This record gives sequence, structure tokens and C-alpha cells, in this order.
Amino acid sequence: MISYLPLSGLKVVDLTNIIMGPYTTQLLGDLGADIIKVEDVHGDMTRNIGVQKSSNMSSMYLGVNRNKRSIVLDLKKNISKKVLWKLIKKSDVFIHNMRPTKISKLGFSPIKIKKQNKKMIFVGLYGYGKYGEYTEQPAFDDIIQGQSGLASLYQSRKKEPSFVPSVIADKTIGLLASTALLAAYIKSLKTGEGSCVEVAMLEGMASYTLLEHQHGQIFSPSKASIGYPRLLSKRRKPYKTKDGYMCILPYTNKQWFNFFEIIKKKNLKYDKRFSNIKARSKDINLLYKLVEECVKKKTNAQLCNLLKTNDIPHGEVNTLDTLRSDKHLKKVNFFRKIKHPSEGNILLPDTGIKINNKSLPVRKHQPYLGENSKEILEEIGYNKNEIKKIIDLNKK
Repeated sequence: MISYLPLSGLKVVDLTNIIMGPYTTQLLGDLGADIIKVEDVHGDMTRNIGVQKSSNMSSMYLGVNRNKRSIVLDLKKNISKKVLWKLIKKSDVFIHNMRPTKISKLGFSPIKIKKQNKKMIFVGLYGYGKYGEYTEQPAFDDIIQGQSGLASLYQSRKKEPSFVPSVIADKTIGLLASTALLAAYIKSLKTGEGSCVEVAMLEGMASYTLLEHQHGQIFSPSKASIGYPRLLSKRRKPYKTKDGYMCILPYTNKQWFNFFEIIKKKNLKYDKRFSNIKARSKDINLLYKLVEECVKKKTNAQLCNLLKTNDIPHGEVNTLDTLRSDKHLKKVNFFRKIKHPSEGNILLPDTGIKINNKSLPVRKHQPYLGENSKEILEEIGYNKNEIKKIIDLNKK
């Protein structure tokens, strides 16, 4: 146990798989929680998605399952259900990402769990809220990107909807779920009472998308169309330079006025169209076109020097490959080389979080399927013979 990690001592029974749930619990594990990953005999689906050196240890699985322990339980068998109930009685959090009816049919509804452990925080991660039209439909990241309005934002540029090339719904809802879970944990520490936390992907991502894009329709009656014009502008994009691409975003008056100085058009700061943020927002395309035209003949290095000197927000466009050589990320030791028992050296990105000036450590490697079954069973009181019987019954 590492004393500076704030969630040391928190025990989580984790029935999630794929990305959204495992990302939620990895965040908790990074912060010190003991994550007991309960897998069926086939293991988490992501164990076989992506590049592999060893069976059941793919790149996707390695990316989202550090700081956890794995136990195999076939929950179709009564003996395995009994093990899970023992774990529940000795834990603080129970989290799953099955559909509501499926977890209830399995016998682990919030009501039943609360009867066994009144302090338990029950967390259900769902595609859709429990009482809606789509409640029992399966949901994955692509589906939610479309239904939440996120994919449609590309139509103003591409004339057709498009997916963000990242599992952004899974990861965003994972962050939302960890926030809700920790709030419930704080309540439990204060009152001794557990909570039933439900986090729905569609509702969460619709809220996320509409934060800025509700725009004039936040008022009733509406004062303007839906969609934040600056973000939907076709000219909002990385700018082509002489030798690459740059992201440049003057925002405050001072930043824009400094930019006008750089491009030798300082009189623009007296132009009523550009003199304040309200005026600039009315036709941001004019300004974006101006930036686009002015950077074409300069190199990235020249622009970085000018923009940095004038404190104007900017950054070179990294590819997935050049991220590894980014000067800032190298200086902060963002990519950490970890020795995995079966996979050898693997590179893991840092979390972006520091506590007492320290990064969150990788305390436990990503576990093999069922790697920790024996020790977990010992911890909850099973003897040697019982452990052998349970492990043998939970093999393929």
C-alpha cells in the first residue's frame, strides 16, 4: 500500500469489460484502490483485441487494466455466485456494465446487494437510462456517438456525419462514472450508507455534446439556432504552414492584438468587427481566414518563436508517432517503461495526475486471466481444498 494514494483501502468488485468500465476502474486503481477484476472463463473481450505477444494479453487489454487483480468466476454456477457474494460482503464498491435486466437475472440487483452490505456502492454502467425507450438495447461507442449528436457535428464540414476516431464515448463516460462513484464513496464515509449509482452513455454524451452546442436554444423561446458557430466553422482546423501544420488560437483581446502586430496589421484592433470578443464571435470565419492566409509562408519553428514571444496559444500538430518525441512529454517523462512478467518491456502513458509531486504509480501489472484467483479466495476465507475445487470448476 502506498500511503500518498488517496484511495488506498478502497476495495472494488469489478464485473466490467471492454473499455468504458475497465477505464473507470483503472482510474480508481491508479489512485490506490484494490480492483478485483471478475472475469468469466473466456476473460475480458479486449484480451484478444489488438496486437498480441501472448494469448489473452492484447495491446487493448494492456492499455486499460493496470493496477488490478483477476479472478475467474463462471457466474452461471452457484459455487461462483457464492464466491461473489463473499467478495461483495467484504468490499466497498460493486460495478458492472451489463444491461439492467441481465444483472438482475444473474441475482445481483442493487436491492439484493444492499441487503448483504448496506455500505456498498452499487454502480451500473448502461448504454441507456433504465426507464427509457432504448433501455434494453445493446450500445457501443459508435452507436452512442451517433445518437448523442456528436457524429452530426461533422456535417457542417464533410456534408455527412462522421465518428471521432477514438472511443471517446467510452472514455468520457468512464470519467463521468468515476466522478459519480467517488461522490457516492464520500457520502458512504460520512454517513455509513451506500448508494445506487447509474451512469448512462447516451444521456451522458448528449449532455457532453450540448454543453456548448445548445447555444441559442438554451433559452425558451430560442434566441438563435442550435450549434456553437465557432466550433462548427469550416475554417476551424489546424493551419497549413510552410513545413507542417499548426494549431493557433488567439482568444483574449490582448492575444488578438498581439497577433495583429505579428502579421503587421495592427490597425485591425481598432476595427469594430475585431475590437472585442463579442464582435469577433459574430463572424469568426473572417479571423480564421486571416490566420490561415498569414501562416502559409512561415515554418513551424518561425511561428512557434513569434507566438511564444507574444504569449499566443499555439502548438504544432503531432501525429500518433510524433507524440513519442514531443519535447514537453519527453521532459515530464510521460511515457513510462514498465517490465511486465510475460510481455517484457511495455510503454504506458502517464495519467496527467500528480499527487504530492508524484505520478500515480503502476503498482500491479495487468493480470493474466485468473492470475490472482488463489490469493483473493484466501483473503475471503476459503481453505486450500475449497480453493482448488473453485478454481477447477471455473476452468474452460
